[in-house]
Amino acid sequence: MTLIPIGVWLVGVGLYSISAITFWSALAYVAVFHFMRQQYGFMRLYSRNDRSDKLAQWSSTLVIYLATLYPVIYWHSHQPRNFHWFIDGDFVTGLPAWVSQVTGVIYIAAALFYFVNEFKNAFSNRQAFNVPKNVLIVGTMASWYFGIVHFNGDMAFTVTNIVSHGIPYMALVWLYGERQTLREDSPRVFGKLNYSVFFSKLTFPLFIGVLLILAYIEEGLWAGFVWRDHLSAFGPLAALPPITAPDTLTWLIPLLTLPQATHYVLDGFIWRMKDSDANWQKVLFRKGSNV
Repeated sequence: MTLIPIGVWLVGVGLYSISAITFWSALAYVAVFHFMRQQYGFMRLYSRNDRSDKLAQWSSTLVIYLATLYPVIYWHSHQPRNFHWFIDGDFVTGLPAWVSQVTGVIYIAAALFYFVNEFKNAFSNRQAFNVPKNVLIVGTMASWYFGIVHFNGDMAFTVTNIVSHGIPYMALVWLYGERQTLREDSPRVFGKLNYSVFFSKLTFPLFIGVLLILAYIEEGLWAGFVWRDHLSAFGPLAALPPITAPDTLTWLIPLLTLPQATHYVLDGFIWRMKDSDANWQKVLFRKGSNV
């Protein structure tokens, strides 16, 4: 596990050595895939106890993926947009508009079929209406459509997609840590500190504070070394020297993106719904849990 960040950084250095846009494009598409998979993963979490048939499972999977895929395809076929994922030009251009139109028709048809089937099963008592799962699906449809297609603005995209992506992860991490404190064999942070130091209701502000401090430092490093914008917000970090040498940027940019890139990779291994013996499932879904 500890070798993964090193491997991710080396791959990043290799991509950046080809060109900066190659690196940013690769990272953007990995991020998009990761964002899509998160919505699918949360949908699976909320539907893990459903007794639905294969058709219902297939339709819910299709609609959650189309809810995220259609706006991205629309983005590709309607460029330039007023915002970008990481940097300008990180998405491939030239996708014909008809591709998004066809995808939109398929999306609408899949959504109609899904909701009709959901209500039919609920009214026939074949399957209780799963409120959390359907709230997630409707929320995903709304946030991705309005954040990318409708508003066409950086702030709307950031609030509806970036922020809404991070908050559920923060909640899951805290919930996992809080439930670890209830176990007799609860692990320790850095081998010494009990989990309750960070994951209790009393220390919840500390948990949030640590995350905010780390995020502030990371953004300050980007502002100081690379972007050179909003420097007044970052105090001493604003005095960092701007790095413009291509050879230095080749290893620095992948290093600064390492938290996100490693998160994208680890996410694919940790959150495996099919692995019923995974430790995170035993902790989150212990008896008496409402998750």
